[in-house]
Amino acid sequence: MDPQRFVDVLDTWIVDRPGQVVLLFLVISGLFVLGLGGGGTDSGTDQFTEDVPAEQALQEVNDNFERITFGDDSGTTQLIQSGTNVLSKPELLRMLEAQKRLSDNPDLKVEGTTSVARSVARTLEPSADSIEDEIRAVERSTPGEIDRAVRTAVTENPGLQALLSEDYNARSASASATIGTVSHRLPGGTNAGPGTSGSSPLTAIQLQAEYIVSSVGGDITVFGSGITSEELGNVINDSLGLVIPAALALILLFLIVAYRDPVDLLLGLIALGMAMLWTFGFMGLAGIAFSQLLIAIPPLLLAVGIDFGIHAINRYREERVGDVSVREAMRIATDQLVIAFFIVTGTTVLGFAANLSSGLSSIRELGIVAAVGIVFTFFIFGVFLPATKVYADRWRERLGVPEFGSAALGSERSLLGRVLPVGVRIARTAPRVFLLLVVVSTVVMGQYGAGVDSRFTQDDFLPPEEPPAYLDYVPEPFRPGDYTVTETTNFLERNFQTGEEDTTTVYVEGPLHRDYALEALWRAGDDPPSSFVDDDGHARETSIVTVIREYADRNPEFATLVARNDRNDNGIPDDNLRTIYAALLDSPVRDRALNYITDDYTSARIVYSVEADASQEAVTDDTRAVADRVRFEATATGGVIVLKAVSDVIGESAFRSLVIALFAAAAFLVLVYATLEGRPSLGLVNVLPIAVTVAALASTMRFLDIPFNVLTGTSLSIAIGLGIDYSAHLLHRFVEEYDESTDVDAALLATVRGTGGALTGSMLTTVSGLGVLWLAISPILGQFGLLIALSVLYSYLASILVLPTTLVLWDRYVSTGPGRDRSTPVDPDSTAD
Repeated sequence: MDPQRFVDVLDTWIVDRPGQVVLLFLVISGLFVLGLGGGGTDSGTDQFTEDVPAEQALQEVNDNFERITFGDDSGTTQLIQSGTNVLSKPELLRMLEAQKRLSDNPDLKVEGTTSVARSVARTLEPSADSIEDEIRAVERSTPGEIDRAVRTAVTENPGLQALLSEDYNARSASASATIGTVSHRLPGGTNAGPGTSGSSPLTAIQLQAEYIVSSVGGDITVFGSGITSEELGNVINDSLGLVIPAALALILLFLIVAYRDPVDLLLGLIALGMAMLWTFGFMGLAGIAFSQLLIAIPPLLLAVGIDFGIHAINRYREERVGDVSVREAMRIATDQLVIAFFIVTGTTVLGFAANLSSGLSSIRELGIVAAVGIVFTFFIFGVFLPATKVYADRWRERLGVPEFGSAALGSERSLLGRVLPVGVRIARTAPRVFLLLVVVSTVVMGQYGAGVDSRFTQDDFLPPEEPPAYLDYVPEPFRPGDYTVTETTNFLERNFQTGEEDTTTVYVEGPLHRDYALEALWRAGDDPPSSFVDDDGHARETSIVTVIREYADRNPEFATLVARNDRNDNGIPDDNLRTIYAALLDSPVRDRALNYITDDYTSARIVYSVEADASQEAVTDDTRAVADRVRFEATATGGVIVLKAVSDVIGESAFRSLVIALFAAAAFLVLVYATLEGRPSLGLVNVLPIAVTVAALASTMRFLDIPFNVLTGTSLSIAIGLGIDYSAHLLHRFVEEYDESTDVDAALLATVRGTGGALTGSMLTTVSGLGVLWLAISPILGQFGLLIALSVLYSYLASILVLPTTLVLWDRYVSTGPGRDRSTPVDPDSTAD
């Protein structure tokens, strides 16, 4: 099969029938318009946890236990009050009034409220049975009576101290902050997982609560359990609203410099817009929702599209010299560019498609959409753009419209043309020494970069506590909104006792009516691991066993039943467990029991206390170890476990996709160059700059403490895709020049000045335009923008500096082609090619 036949067919359509080509692409664009928005949006973080087994187990826990306890789903709103002394009479009245107004509003579905203010009021007036009574009790009391009531309430109920800031002073009965809670009945349901999901009725309730509480006065902040999916969506949208205008302005500026012709600039922008339209139209037709992760798609399409566009126009300009016609110049340009674009597209698609190996469906969707988008970009910039250029230039010739800045970038007389051959000079001077230095450096950077951490937390999506100073200079239409969630969570961590322990869960499934079941559940907590809280050699736990023991201490009749079926007198029944369970579920503690065992005795959960300073990794490993001790099927789960599991999947996906992308790209390049040029070794030559790029990017991530998360975890495979783009363009141009010359230096010089000039324009445009994402208020977007910009920069430098050396050595020791005449080396500084 001769690939040139297909290229010739495309050439014929482009140069002889440009109007028909343009019309065809416009019709296709109209079809993709129908798909815009069809996939919807998904701004929640639960999309990243839904494929993890630990999350599925946690969902079963929530389904089997949490919903049984509460009937309808419930939600909680916190009222965070701060001031000089929140326990003073005026501040206590403010908290009580805020809770009263919330309770009086039926739309808020308030089931109950708690606060230190209510406890103090009931201490002042024990007969108070409503918030109105409590308000009257505080209003009638003197400051001295209130101070005594505060001390009495906290002494009699030590749990209240958790609702007071750590600076609580019992002597002066003062504190700078306190937390009140409001519980709501939510028939619509909420998400109990560690991520955020779709729209929740609690969000609307809390927005209304903010307005009501603000009418009370004072410093009371309404706060939920964290950031919601709606807020996440707003953070992302505000970030994009801030950086997209800046990115477009920078991209437009550099495109003007690169194209230097208004018509060519317009054609390039139309092609970029068409690539976006096709890709997002495909997403809608395929039913793929736009999520945080797919924010990576526009930068990728811009990076590849800008590169393709500048190369297409620049290559055409190189041929359009003297009396060469539009038709002939474009035929020569596309004859060369279609093959180069095909090589770049094939390897880039493989790089992105490597993400299909991920264990997370959201990352797999990114791989699909990116691969399809790059294919669209190939056709648009490889066929549509050249055809429109031919059509436009013929129109120009007929009307006598002049061209502006039609010289190619990197021409030999330009400053850029004198700087670009630096890699050629190195290759001529000491190629073996330089290559050895590059290989050693790549290995060192790769080993260092292998230590990049993987992380998945909600903090990845939260804006910083202090808004960046540059936001003060952003005009109002583009200025992001105010986000207090980070400030509030940090305030809570700084001012309140978060407790000495957290919790983790083991979900157990099996015939729990067997005589040995309860003993087996209890023995799993013996000799607890280091991250678990140790109570005299046993893990501190809450389970169906602890419920049985607690109720036996309170009810003599039940205690007798337990003792009669307890063989070893340790308070844990060993016989007739069905009878024990039935008695428990027929008692006043039924709801509490159903929080730890299902009514068919087939599932249970054990909640263990863990040290607050224990790492995610330690808690996960220790919980899994304890789960393995249980004689039934047991799964380690809980928020910490799920987040760690997602982190592990992200890290594994990043490494797996990197390996797959490298090997697949290398195999593809070897096959292509063996088929097209009969030189398969050129495919391996193309891989070295890519390896340098990936190693440099990974080491930079570790140095800057940028972890693999749901967005940056794709950066290495993206670096491969973009890195291949630059090196493949240079290598393909080199092969063309090499076959026409007897001197490798001459071929390299023509390559770096011709294609290198286009690469420089593409690099500057892409790095500046996408690097501006660093200004995003969402940290995950800022990190991604920085990494994409660095990957493009590293790819460019590796291609310009490293590839010439590898090609010189390839020519010396591997090539069976014409080779170079070593007796007459070409001076890179000469003005003749």
